[in-house]
Amino acid sequence: MSTFVHLVEDLRRRLYRGDHAGSVARVANRLQAQLAGYGVGPKRVVALEVRGRTTGRTITFPVVLADYAGEQYVVSMFGEDVSWVRNIRAAGGRAVVRRRGRRPVRLVEVASFRRPPILRRYLDVAPGARPHIPVDPAAPLAEFERIAADYPVFRLAAAGD
Repeated sequence: MSTFVHLVEDLRRRLYRGDHAGSVARVANRLQAQLAGYGVGPKRVVALEVRGRTTGRTITFPVVLADYAGEQYVVSMFGEDVSWVRNIRAAGGRAVVRRRGRRPVRLVEVASFRRPPILRRYLDVAPGARPHIPVDPAAPLAEFERIAADYPVFRLAAAGD
């Protein structure tokens, strides 16, 4: 890997110490979510809105959509212990995707035995997640099977599905 890539990965690790966003990362995520909602930036990056499980307020954050077998998926690069995963589960999967408009969706959790190829694809399209998921993107699927239960994956479905 190039020196630049190592520097970027080191910066990401520092911004997300303990797999939780620090204050600088939170500000950057808010900005990226706003830009993604307006359609600025990579097409795979969208703003995801979900109702907070304790406050009831709408929480917006950027996510990378991974496409696999004709479907779109959202992956928690920090695993189970993140608020947005708990919020999605508490909301029954109801959310809104924003990118030049609003699209109500339902996020359907994928069983862990189906996650390995989706996780591999996610690492292909979301290089910023690589420092947080301990598998090389080119690793065999068996390596992804080993960690699949630790990283929630949700399929985007139409709101009425």
